[in-house]
Amino acid sequence: MAINKTIGFIGAGNMASALIESIIKAGLVSPENIIASGRNKEKLEKLKKNINIAITQSNKEVAQNSDILFLCVKPKDFDGLLEEIKDIAKNKLIVSIAAGIKLKKIESKLDSRVIRVMPNTPCIVGEMAAGFSLGKKSTKKDAEIIKNILTSAGKAFLLKEDMLDVVTALSGSGPAFFAFFIDEFAKAAIKNGLDKDIAFQLAAQTCLGTGKLLLEKNIKPDELIKMVASKGGTTEAGLKVLKKSTKLLEKTFNAALKKSKGFIIPPPIS
Repeated sequence: MAINKTIGFIGAGNMASALIESIIKAGLVSPENIIASGRNKEKLEKLKKNINIAITQSNKEVAQNSDILFLCVKPKDFDGLLEEIKDIAKNKLIVSIAAGIKLKKIESKLDSRVIRVMPNTPCIVGEMAAGFSLGKKSTKKDAEIIKNILTSAGKAFLLKEDMLDVVTALSGSGPAFFAFFIDEFAKAAIKNGLDKDIAFQLAAQTCLGTGKLLLEKNIKPDELIKMVASKGGTTEAGLKVLKKSTKLLEKTFNAALKKSKGFIIPPPIS
């Protein structure tokens, strides 16, 4: 479904670039209806060359010329940005992807409709897992538009804001946790003689294929485990070890969750 809006991005890092490419690829808006700003002129020029969007180094210009405004700067730069655009952003739809910045804070600075998104890095390859929450002034129509934008790059779920900390621990930090598992399994295979590159590719492809199988065939994890694990077989032997470590996995998740709930933005470096 096409979106008859101009979309602006303040901040043109990896996440913003991936979202822009997904939006255009999905046909939600044409390149001429997207404008982006950023400090890195080289990245901006690359975006313009690759997908022919409008670019500028002026955040105010982006805010002025956008109906929907994505704020994609680092948390430490957020206060300054809100101050910079507060007189321009009135009545616009503001979408923040900054970690730890609550809706209440943004709404206290901007007289705007606000939506907060917790994306994750697989957005870069169109496989994002995201949660998003609505501010007080946001409408059902706003939610529908943003869900369409986010699902062009993967999956997205509308949640209450207090659940975004859980999303942060699960899918925000999750790629690093899964990458850790892939790396450790690959290393174990290498120690037992398998070629380094082949071990990595087999481990990563197995992770990718497992997720795809669960989602596309609507199979529950315990059902897939039963499909793979024969009684007295190799999988069962490995699972016995893993089942002794379930508390460790829960502790890993809870450590990330605790950090997210107590997230404190570091002060800018003077």
